[in-house]
Amino acid sequence: MRRTALAALCLAAAATAGLTTGCQPGQDSADSKPKGPFAGLSGSQIAERALKATTDATSVRLKGRVTDDESKGVIDIDMAINHAGECAGTMSMDGEGKADLIKTGSTVYMKYDEAFLRAQSKGESKEDTQAAVDMLAGKWTKMAVKGQDAKDIASFCDLDSVLGDLSDGGTAGTTRGRTTRVDGTPAITLSEKDGKERYTAYVATEGKPYLLRVDSASGGKEPEHLSFVDYGKPVPAHKPAGEIVDLDAL
Repeated sequence: MRRTALAALCLAAAATAGLTTGCQPGQDSADSKPKGPFAGLSGSQIAERALKATTDATSVRLKGRVTDDESKGVIDIDMAINHAGECAGTMSMDGEGKADLIKTGSTVYMKYDEAFLRAQSKGESKEDTQAAVDMLAGKWTKMAVKGQDAKDIASFCDLDSVLGDLSDGGTAGTTRGRTTRVDGTPAITLSEKDGKERYTAYVATEGKPYLLRVDSASGGKEPEHLSFVDYGKPVPAHKPAGEIVDLDAL
């Protein structure tokens, strides 16, 4: 099952890349004394506040679609994570099936549907693919975090490491834009250009200045988006009920 584990690693890399480049602090070319929400603050200053609020959150749920630079595939993610290294959610690659993921304690649990298993088994023999489907489709599996594949997956479930990349951005190019709403929440837009890449971030203007969403677009590439929701809510990371296939024992 190395292929399916590596598929989850692609998710981690792609999501982290989106976080890293989506909202970098920078200089504001707009009015030097902007009014309204965050009155008097530049795009850079708003971004810095958003970064602090987001990285200080105890938990967050990431939802969206990003591109994996290695495979050039599209990854859909819906994952809740926290600072305790727990996560729970789903992922899919190129719309081919779905995998459920839970990490709690020192164990990673994953459940794959048949379409996902077949997509990740491309290049394998029909016999091996069918054997994997018969054994694993629709069943929960588990791996101890001590294994390399499980370690890499578990690192994505660590909010400290995922959101830590938010603090590594540059300091130039971010401008503040209009106010709007993101799923009903009042927000302000921040924009940035990096070569052909165009990024738009949305920051909450009421309550804590959480990062709400990041959109990116580039010529020839499918637009990407990543939403940040359910800040501070408990992550439903519990050991699945019923029979679990121990991949470490196979």
